[in-house]
Formats: sequence, C-alpha cells, structure tokens
Amino acid sequence: MPSKDLYEVLGISRNAEADEIKSAYRRLARRYHPDVNPNDPSAEEKFKEVGSAYSVLSDPAKRARYDQTGSTDDQPSDPFFQGGNISDIFDVFFGGGGQSAGRRRSGRDGEDVRVDLELTLKDVINGIHTEVVVNRKTECSSCHGTGGEGGKAPETCSTCRGQGQVSTVRNTFIGQVRTSTTCPTCGGAGTVVKDPCKTCKGRAVVPETAKVAVQIPPGFEDGATLHVPGQGSDGVGEGRPGDLYVVLQVTNDQRFQRHGQTLYTILDVTFAQAALGDRVEIQGVEDTVELTVPAGTQPGTQIAIRSGGLPPLHGGRRGDLIVQVNVKVPTKLSETEAKLIREFAELRGEDIPKGDEKGGILGGLFHKKR
Repeated sequence: MPSKDLYEVLGISRNAEADEIKSAYRRLARRYHPDVNPNDPSAEEKFKEVGSAYSVLSDPAKRARYDQTGSTDDQPSDPFFQGGNISDIFDVFFGGGGQSAGRRRSGRDGEDVRVDLELTLKDVINGIHTEVVVNRKTECSSCHGTGGEGGKAPETCSTCRGQGQVSTVRNTFIGQVRTSTTCPTCGGAGTVVKDPCKTCKGRAVVPETAKVAVQIPPGFEDGATLHVPGQGSDGVGEGRPGDLYVVLQVTNDQRFQRHGQTLYTILDVTFAQAALGDRVEIQGVEDTVELTVPAGTQPGTQIAIRSGGLPPLHGGRRGDLIVQVNVKVPTKLSETEAKLIREFAELRGEDIPKGDEKGGILGGLFHKKR
C-alpha cells in the first residue's frame, strides 16, 4: 500500500477527469525529472512516486480497483515499463516521439510569408479592402505536387520506412529510453523522389507571384499584423499550406501626431486672432473642420475637436483631434506698426517697450539717435 494517497500525490480530486489526471502528471513529471534536478536525490523518488500514481489513475480498470480497495499491490509501480502508458511518457519528454497517437502525416508544411503594407491615416479611419502582392511557392503544375517526373509518386523512404523519423535507444538509470530524430535521408518527409521533376527539381513546388485580397479593419495601429490563414506557400504531400502575415505600416503624416486614437496638430494664429477670437478652418484627416478660437486665447492652449481623431479597433466612438494654438509673433515691424504697439501698451497701462538695441523684434526702433 502506498505511503500517500495517489490523488494527493498528483494534487487532484477524486472526481478528476482523465484530461486533468494527465495534465497533473505532465506538470509534476517535468518538475521532478532527474535530468532537470541532477543535484537533488529526492527528485528521483518523487518522480517515481508521481509515475506510479499516474500508472494507476490513468487506467480506468486499475483506478476502479484502487478506489474500491485502496490497494495497488497487484499493480506494477514503474510506468516506464507499462506498455499501456508508454506513449504518454514519450509525449511528455520527447514531443510524441512514440508515434502511438496515430498515423504520421507524410510531407512537409508550407512556409509562412510576410508582406509589408503601407497605409494612410484615412485608411485607419475607414478600413480598406485591397490586394497585396505575395511571393510564395505553389504546387508544381508539371508533376502536380508529387516532385516526380511526369507526376510519378514518391517512394517510401527505406531509412525510416515512411515514418520521417529514426529512433535511437540509450541506457539510463531508469532503463532504456528511446528518442526520435528527423530522418536524414528524407528530411522528415517519409518519402523520397527517385526521378525528380525537371520543372521543380523534385521540390514539388515552384515560385509564384500572386495577389491576395485582404480586408483591413478600421482602427489598426502602426506595426499591427493581419493573419491570413492558408495564403502562404503550398505544403508538400499531406503538409498544410503556410499562412500570410500582413504587417501594417501607417505612413507619416506631417500634419498630425498620433497617440492611440487621439491626433494632435498645431494651429498658427496671429496676435489679433488670439486677442479678439476668430473662426478658422483647419484640415482634418478627411475634411476641413471649422474651429472657434476664443478671444484671449493664450499660446499653447489646446482645443479639442470631438471625434476628429481615429476609431478604436473593435468599433466605438472616434478619438479627438487636439489642436494646439501657436501665437505667431512678427519678426519684423515697420515704424508705423511699432508706434501702434507702443500706443496699445500705453492704453493698457503697461510698460512701454524700449525695443531691442541688438536688432531684435523692434530692431532698435525706439533707440534714440546720438
């Protein structure tokens, strides 16, 4: 009888389903595997304990007997030597190298393809249906994707016998462990071409340039990636086609700065417009927008145009267009203009400017001649 309850060993309830038992075992087996804990002698014991618990609870008949009697005296304790669970062991440590889960697909998957697509801020607002040019590999029309001259089917690889993998056995302290690697003869395809097609040189695919229609949704960010399944290169044999990844790049618009859904722009106004107020037209992303500049607007004031920005990706209200007011100060003044500014300052009870003797804004206009 085990020193601990098997359910406690795996950290599961007595009502646990098969998937939960398997998941708990995989997690603990990885944690306590001796190769992962070479300096911890207790890990080996824990590893065997976990394996023993799994060997019972993963088998419906053995689990039923254990639930009834609480005993595992008639059960082998080491799952590495139980044929019924050997595929789970390989699946945990060697990525399914046991090959007992089902027939292996013959062939190779197609390559994924990336395309960069330049778009504008207006495209961000409305979204766009367009076509992208894709350089990919497609099934050879001469051999119909077999890779053999005249469409002759490839032959089963004699090295791996069609499995695409070759196995090696090594001795460890827990017994013999079998590992699998890609077959060096067929490269994992499971087949070889004796008489290669002259068009594709036995590769079964040839380069092509194609146009693929894509629908870009509104609200996308610069650098976002659109995933189009199955539009990459064709697979070979039973291999799946690759996917197309369209990387969206928003071209720089000198008029705006983007921060998420909000756009920022600068509006230059004169001193008179800022002081008296005005109604002006500015260019939005799509159309011109009328903006009210309140009287007494200070330099750096920000005015928000609601919904003048960009939409969120999954729909909703557009962000705002923030207009920052820049009051332009004239760099050169005539004598008449300077006189009017002095009179304006005098009317407001302000200090009358003396001017810049070094040639500044007033150009020394008020400096008396000697």
